[in-house]
Amino acid sequence: MAETVRATGAQAPTAAATVAEALAQMVLTEMQPGTSLPSEGDLATRFEVSRLTVREAVKMLAGRGLLDVGRGRRAIVKEPTGIAFSDFLSTVIQNDPKGLFDLIELRMSLEVQSATLAAKRATRAGIAALETSLQGMREAADAGKAGDPGSELRFHQNDVGFHEAIALSSGNRLISYLFEAMAAPLRRTLYLSRRGHDLRGHTVDDTIAAHGAILAAIREGSPKTAGVAMRAHLEDTERDIRMALNAQPTQPIAWGNAAADT
Repeated sequence: MAETVRATGAQAPTAAATVAEALAQMVLTEMQPGTSLPSEGDLATRFEVSRLTVREAVKMLAGRGLLDVGRGRRAIVKEPTGIAFSDFLSTVIQNDPKGLFDLIELRMSLEVQSATLAAKRATRAGIAALETSLQGMREAADAGKAGDPGSELRFHQNDVGFHEAIALSSGNRLISYLFEAMAAPLRRTLYLSRRGHDLRGHTVDDTIAAHGAILAAIREGSPKTAGVAMRAHLEDTERDIRMALNAQPTQPIAWGNAAADT
């Protein structure tokens, strides 16, 4: 049975927009990433519109990141990503300091639940990924204390990797999707958080210990303890960011040294 999609009324969406919504539902519910769309002719018949309208609808979905279009071939269904949401979050935290705390609140809601679920569902592979990221943080911190200028970047990359591994271990695809969207803006906040952490008299070793507590709870299969440990870590991160925003710019503090010791 044909799926008729027509725009009626002055305020109704265009035919292409209406087809785009129907096509998006088809892509998201009936098709797997990597598969090709039916031909323009088949889609035009299915939605009872012209090929030109189908072509415009496909362009709209390509713009939303749902399809990969190329000359001389049918559009291909893409794996959904959080790119658009990630770009929005990055813009918010760059242009509005309140956006930093909005992100912390989002993380609090998402990651406490993520850690709780990971403690219930993490596989051996998931635990191994967490251990690898935490070890990477330790090695980067040690390298930083020895004067390696590239160590801080590696530390933050492993930090994000640790939280990403928890999201994956939660077993919830939507949590993983949302964390993927948060990853890039999160990296932008880590340098600021680390500066505030130093100014509050803490060290990189404290950060590693906080992550270690989260890992231990997940490894032991203790959901409540994992959630509490994650919340404590994120509340500490919020205090770090507030301190950094209120402080006067100074020279970076060396790895492992607290501000009070300099």
